[in-house]
Amino acid sequence: MEGHGIGLFDKIKGEFIDVIEWTDSSPNTLVYRFPRHNNEIKNGAQLTVREGQSAVFIDEGKLADVFGPGMYTLETENLPILSTLKGWKHGFESPFKAEVYFVNTRQFTDQKWGTKNPVTMRDPEFGPVRVRAFGTYVVRVSDPGKFIQEIVGTDGHFTTEDVTDQLRNVLVARFSDAMASSGVAVLDMAANYDELGAKLSERVKDDMAGYGVELRTLLVENISLPPAVEEALDKRTSMGVIGDMAKFTQYQAAEAIGDAAKNPGSGGMAAGGMGAGLGFAMANQIGQAMNPPAAPQGGAAPPPLPQGPQFFAAIGGQQAGPFDAPALKKQIEAGSVKPDTLVWTEGMSEWTAAGEVDAVQRLFGAVPPPLPPG
Repeated sequence: MEGHGIGLFDKIKGEFIDVIEWTDSSPNTLVYRFPRHNNEIKNGAQLTVREGQSAVFIDEGKLADVFGPGMYTLETENLPILSTLKGWKHGFESPFKAEVYFVNTRQFTDQKWGTKNPVTMRDPEFGPVRVRAFGTYVVRVSDPGKFIQEIVGTDGHFTTEDVTDQLRNVLVARFSDAMASSGVAVLDMAANYDELGAKLSERVKDDMAGYGVELRTLLVENISLPPAVEEALDKRTSMGVIGDMAKFTQYQAAEAIGDAAKNPGSGGMAAGGMGAGLGFAMANQIGQAMNPPAAPQGGAAPPPLPQGPQFFAAIGGQQAGPFDAPALKKQIEAGSVKPDTLVWTEGMSEWTAAGEVDAVQRLFGAVPPPLPPG
């Protein structure tokens, strides 16, 4: 009985692995480590790698051979890197130890990304602002060996949730750069989500490749401002909708008077006094709204009325003037300026007889003719 127990223990301890495979049953598993449990892989073991999988061999923490989809008999010929690491110069016959990781290489869709904290950026319209953003992306493992080395480590079971934090940190770090370089104002972001997604994808492509990951699609679904800024924007929009502030004030005052008329209130003389005061206040408000002051106190005075042309005249061989129309008319009435008197004003190229200048000639028509003799 005792000898039988020892033989059974030796059999369990010396068990060899001859079939290595992974049947993927989880929708979010990225990496699955084949459970070797200190057992050894025997020479000629069968390796099965299904579509959408890769098998990665790790020897004492070092990356060895990588297998794509297919069925393999594990021998020296198809384990060149592992053979080098193990020092198998002339092939191997005995079992060996190595970690085997299966990596899911299919696309993982609808992965979420978003900013944990607001990202500060300089907006061309509002100046420095803090924005939040979130969206989705599609990712797949493009280099299983690099992915195992850079992200997985020695974890036996690795899901998409495990890698989300690392990928999100890369996305958020590049997000502010993509926003700043786009030159798009925050108010115009909603119409440029596709452009921002493309810019962000381009900026993080190399970062993802460093992890052995390919970013297939990235979407920006929402960009938002802090609540206080959004409230200020809502007020600004409301003011734009109101339009003419004076007409809006008239409307509000009229509505208030109507409400007061419907609710006269009670309370004797005190209530009556309050109602009268309210009525005077509202009347004053309507008066101000309907008859705004012509100009604010202390404001700029209106410009002077436009003046007619100023004429110079050659009187007694001397230049006289300038004369405006009334003064020139007096000179005509006095006989100092006659139709053949030379006159000039700004805009004329040379001195001209007064009777040939329309603005002066009209003044002669208003002068009474000389009295008849006798």
